[in-house]
Order: sequence, then structure tokens, then C-alpha cells
Amino acid sequence: MGAHLSRRDVLRGLGITALAGVVAGCGGPDDGVGPDGRVTIELWHGQNDSGRKVIEALIADFQRGHPDIVVDTSGGALADGLLEKVMTALASGSHPDIAYIFGADLPSVARSPQVVDMTDEVRSWSVPWTDYWQPARDAVTVNGRVRAVPAVVDTLAVVCNKTLFDQAGLPLPKPGWSWSDFLATAKKLTDPAGGVFGTGWPGTGDEDTVWRLWPMVWDLGGQIIDADGTGIGFRQEGERALGVVRRLATDKSVYIDPKAGSEQLYQVFESGRMGMVMTGPWQLPDIIQSGVDYHVAPLPTFGGKPVTISGPDTWTLFDNGPARVRAARTFVRWLTDPAQDVRWDVAAGSLPLSKDAENRKEWHDNAAQTEGLSVFVDALTSARVRPAHPAYPQVSQAVGTAIVSMLLNRSTPAQAMRACADEADAALIIPR
Repeated sequence: MGAHLSRRDVLRGLGITALAGVVAGCGGPDDGVGPDGRVTIELWHGQNDSGRKVIEALIADFQRGHPDIVVDTSGGALADGLLEKVMTALASGSHPDIAYIFGADLPSVARSPQVVDMTDEVRSWSVPWTDYWQPARDAVTVNGRVRAVPAVVDTLAVVCNKTLFDQAGLPLPKPGWSWSDFLATAKKLTDPAGGVFGTGWPGTGDEDTVWRLWPMVWDLGGQIIDADGTGIGFRQEGERALGVVRRLATDKSVYIDPKAGSEQLYQVFESGRMGMVMTGPWQLPDIIQSGVDYHVAPLPTFGGKPVTISGPDTWTLFDNGPARVRAARTFVRWLTDPAQDVRWDVAAGSLPLSKDAENRKEWHDNAAQTEGLSVFVDALTSARVRPAHPAYPQVSQAVGTAIVSMLLNRSTPAQAMRACADEADAALIIPR
């Protein structure tokens, strides 16, 4: 996703009123077909600011080219609240036709029989499905079936303040640097008297806290969930990764953001008081606007092999009858086509969903004008996604607690990992 504020703030945030019966007077009660033959579909997008402007402009263009389809965006909620609202709507039979669902939430949503299977649909697109980046495809695939289409794809990298590096006499990091290098650099950048931190980490224990740890786990050979799905696959790897966080805390080189959304963390960086921040492409517009002279480097590694994480979000379709399903499929097919996708990516701070979109002139122009953007795109080749498993939120919660205990020096990595494993394993053995 999505920030900049935090990753999610760019993508979320539009508080909009509930749908006021726009479709109720048209055609049958469920088919969405009006007396004029046009089909109305409901889109809950939750976008805000630049995201809202570009999605509304794209919808206007779509409707000019598809006069038989009306896309109604008057319903929805804050994107952070969309999951709860969608689940409630599914229970009452008042669900939208399309909703913006975060990738980590899709496995839970996809258990509903109202979620439209998109497997055959994506195979019929003009852009081959295999041309979409692997993380984007993995994020929408649940139990071997495509249960949504990609909406946003991103990666994590390290953005550095070049001025602070110069003042500390440190070279800028290059691809292949290690986590030991990261720790040593963060310590040297830290200047308590000057109010400068080496780096930062969200300290609320939520997913924003957690997903920064997974590249370390994967780099060490671990898996979030083991092959049979009955337990975690990162006991030893998790302990070592937690050790990195603990070292940042004991070195006093990390700013701990106490509030959800990481807004304060980014404010510290953009005010010139933080040397390095792990973030995604969504944050570059705000960093540029702040005037910070920056450099982007890939994430550090333990063994030199590049690895990062991508947090794709999705457009998930719901069944409101054949006519509305057809219209919804038509819309998302059009929306994710490279010509439209690149407009969305440039305006909303995302990365191209497919190699075809990356190859468009509009994207090349954007990348040429934005320092470091190519680093995030290049990282897509080594990016992985969180598992499409309904118990992942419980696993994440356990890991978040462990990370916070490291940041606050409340336990050792071994102790935190034992408690984390007990809680996460218990979540995974519960029938779902």
C-alpha cells in the first residue's frame, strides 16, 4: 500500500455516507438493471486525497466509454473500516459489487460464497496474467484460485537522509549491505544531543509494526506458516530477526512511534532528524515535498541475497446477480489494464501491477523524475507476500507483541519468540 502519512493513509481515509438506495429503484431488486438498460454497480474504494481524485477521474473515463454501466461510489467507509463494513454487508445481503480489500484480509473475506471467483476471468485478459508481478498474483490467490484482482503493489526499501550521512562521514548504503551494516550505521547516525535517530520503527504492535520483520525471516530461510499449515515456520529465524530489533533498542538508535499509522515516524524523518527509514514508494512524494535530500537503498540482508516484502491490496468482487457481476468484471478488467493502471500508480504513489505497465512511457517518465523509484520497482523481482491464510491476523498479532517487547526492552528475543510461538501456533490449530 498505501502514507505520506503511513502506507495506509494514502490509500485510505475517505469518510463517506452509506448508500442511499441509488439502485433500489432500478429494475429488479438485485439485478441492478435500470429501465434504460444500464447496469449500476457499487464500488467501495475508501480512497482519499490523490487516490480519491484519480479513481473518480478513471471512473468518469470508464463511463464515457461504457455508457451502459454506472459505477456508484456513494457508499463505503474509511478504508480501515471497510473490512468490518463488508463483512456486515455480506451477512445482511447488502454487499457492494466491488470493494477495496487489503491483501492480508482477503483469505477471510474469500470464505464467503458471495466472493466472485476471478480465475477464468484473468486468463482472458489482453495482458497475460503471468505478466503481472508475482507478488500481485500471489496476494489474490487463495487455495489455488484467483479470488480478487490486484489493486496496489509496493515494496519496502530503505530511504536515507544524505545530509545526515555526510555529517556522520558515512558512505551511502549499496545493494548487498547487511543487517550488521544497518545496525552499525543506525548507531553512528544517532545523535541524542541533536535529537537525531538512526532509524525508526512503529511501536503499536499492529501490522505496520510486523511486516517490516518478515523480510528478515524469509532471508534466514524461515516461513511465516509451515508447509502443513498447522504451525509457524520461523522459530529460530524469528528469534534472530527479533535480535536485530532488540539491538536497535539497546543502542538507543531507534525512534519508536507510539501511534498507529506511523505518521510521527515519518514526520521525524521528513524534519531531518532521522537517518534511515524503512518505507515504500508511497512515501516518496512527502519526502520530496519536505526537501530532504534522500537516497534509496534495497533492504539489508543476512546473506547478500536480495529479499523484500510487498503488501498488495485488492479489488474484490461480490455476487449481486449475473448482470452486475459482468459489469463489475468489465470495470476491473479496464481499471487494471496498463493504460489505466499507470495513471493510478503515478497519482497514488504505487508501483506498476504488470511489466506491461512498467514499460509504458508514462511510467518511464515518472521513474526518471523520481529519485530512487526504480529501486522499489527492481525489488519486485525478489519480493514476497504474506501467506493467504485466514489465521494470519492472529499470527501477526503475536509477532507484533514480540516486536514491541523488543523495542521497549521488556524481554529477550528467546523469551519473546517462545511466547509468540505459543500464541501463533494456538491460532493455527483452531479449525477454520
